[in-house]
Amino acid sequence: MTWLADASRAVTPDYTQAAGYPSLFLLVLIGALVPVVPTGALVSSAAVVAFHQTAPLSLALVFVAASLAAFLGDAALYWLGRRGMRSKNGSRWLEAIRARAPEERLAQARGKLAEHGVAVLVLSRLVPAGRIPVMLACLMAEWPLRRFSRGNLPACLAWAATYQVIGILGGSLFREPWEGVVVAVTLTVLLSVAPGAWRRLRAGRASVQDS
Repeated sequence: MTWLADASRAVTPDYTQAAGYPSLFLLVLIGALVPVVPTGALVSSAAVVAFHQTAPLSLALVFVAASLAAFLGDAALYWLGRRGMRSKNGSRWLEAIRARAPEERLAQARGKLAEHGVAVLVLSRLVPAGRIPVMLACLMAEWPLRRFSRGNLPACLAWAATYQVIGILGGSLFREPWEGVVVAVTLTVLLSVAPGAWRRLRAGRASVQDS
């Protein structure tokens, strides 16, 4: 897995370190723009390897690279979404955001945003598949980029810290970094799929009861 190899290189103390942190930054940035890279697992894996290194700043640099990349990626995607909202023909970026925000999740996000404001942004990055519906809700509420960014900054910091803690916990359980990486990736995957599986289970039970 290429992204896992990049995560390992991002925190090694040898000559690859100089290229490793930019690689981590770039992968998280791409994952924020195009949600195909498992950024949570990436950060956790990098934190596992950093935990096993003697360099005192490894964990701090992983945190800075991940949170900054997530923040800039979100800001860029939001800016592109705003351009699409103002355009008569929309944009492919706006359509991509809408495609990843089901109507039910979007309605919930708009209600919570109207009730709680900026605080919803922090939670949206910690809840699997919660970021895009809340971002679209902010776009539909016509939030300027500055207001969105003020709420998104602590959201990205909390997100990076949470997945880094998962990595540290995984790394502390084993002597070999690769074992901690496996645990960290497994945990992040379970966290990402559990809410969707729970919703499908509830929907299945509801349909059985209705029938």
